[in-house]
Amino acid sequence: MPFMIILAVFAAAGLLFLLKHGRRQREVQAEQLNQQLQQALNTQLQSFREKFDEHQLNTLKTLQESLQNSLLFARRQITDTLDQNRTEIDKRLKEISGQVEKRLSEGFEKTTSVFSDVVKRLALIDEAQKKITELSGNVVSLQAVLSDKRSRGAFGEVQLNALIRNVMPENQFSLQHTLSNGRRVDCMLFLPEPTGNVAIDAKFPLESFQKLTDFTLPEADKKAAEQQFRVDIKKHIQDIADKYIISGETSEGAILFLPAEAVFAEIHAHYPDLVEYAQHAKVWLVSPTTMMAILTTASAVLKDEATRKQVHIIQEHLKYLSKDFERFEKRMDNLARHIGQANDDVADVHKSASKITSRFQKIEKVELDGPIAAVTPNLEAAGSDELV
Repeated sequence: MPFMIILAVFAAAGLLFLLKHGRRQREVQAEQLNQQLQQALNTQLQSFREKFDEHQLNTLKTLQESLQNSLLFARRQITDTLDQNRTEIDKRLKEISGQVEKRLSEGFEKTTSVFSDVVKRLALIDEAQKKITELSGNVVSLQAVLSDKRSRGAFGEVQLNALIRNVMPENQFSLQHTLSNGRRVDCMLFLPEPTGNVAIDAKFPLESFQKLTDFTLPEADKKAAEQQFRVDIKKHIQDIADKYIISGETSEGAILFLPAEAVFAEIHAHYPDLVEYAQHAKVWLVSPTTMMAILTTASAVLKDEATRKQVHIIQEHLKYLSKDFERFEKRMDNLARHIGQANDDVADVHKSASKITSRFQKIEKVELDGPIAAVTPNLEAAGSDELV
C-alpha cells in the first residue's frame, strides 16, 4: 500500500514535470511563431507602404499633369473670352464715340452758323460805320450844306430815312407816301390797331433858329427872331395837322421830325406854348434821339403783334422742342449708363485676369519632387479661396 502511494506520488510528479515542460515548449514555440508572424507582417507592411507611396506619387503626377492641362485649356479659353470681350467693348466704345462725335459735330455746326451770322452782321455794321465816318469827314460845315431850304429838306429826309430803315421792317413803312388827298408825306408807318398809320414829316427851321442863337444881334432883332421862330414852328405844326391827319386813313396824330437836337431842345426849354399847341393839334415833336425811341417802340409793337398772330405755331414748336429735349436727355442718360457699365466690365475683367495670373504663378512655384504630405495640403488649401 505505501508502495502504491509512493508510486502514485512519483507518477503525479512526473506528470506534473511533463506538463510544465510541455507548456514551456509551447510558450517557446508560440514566441517563435509570434516573431515569425511579426517579421512577415512587417515585411508585408513595408511592401504595402512602398506600393502605396509609389501609387500616391503616380497619382499625384497624373493629377498634376491633368491640372496643368486643365489650366492651360482654361487659360486659352479665358484668353479667347478676354479677346472677344475686348473686341465687343471696343466696338461698343466706338459706337458710343461715334454718337458723341455726331452730337458734338451737330452742335459745332449750329454754333459755327450762329457765329458766321454774327460775323456777317458785324461786317455790315463796320461797313456802315465806315460810310458814316466817310460821310462825317466830307461834311465841311452845316452852314455850307444847308444853304437853302431845298438842301435842308433833303437833309431832314435823308436822316429820317436812315433812322427808319435801320429799325423798321421794309413792309412796315413807305417813303414819300401819297395820301388820298394828294399830299405826299416823307414817311408813313403802318402800325397795327388801335394806333393805325402814322405820318412823319421832316421840318428844319434853320434860318430863324440861327438868328435866335446869334448873340451879336441887338435886343430888338433878337425878339423879332424869337417871334419868327415861334411863327415858323406853329406853321409847320399846323401844316402837318392839316395835310397828314385824315380820319379813317391815318391815326389821330402825326409826327414832326426835327433833324437837329438843338432845335428840339430850344423848343422844350423856352417855348412851352409851342409844345402845348402841338399837343392840342395832335402833332408830336421829335428829335433824332426821341425818334429812335419811337421807332424802337413801334418795332416792338410790330413784333408783339406778329407773335400774337403766330402764338399757336410758336407753342407747337415749343412742344416739339420740349419732346426733342426729353429724347436728348434720355439718350444722354443711356449713353452715361453704357459708359459706366463698360468701365465696370473692364474693371471686373482686369480684376479676374490679375487673380488668374496670380494663380498661375502659384502653380508654377509648386515642387513636385517634395514630400507628398507637404504638397497635398497646399492643393487642398488652394481649392476654394483663390479664384473669387
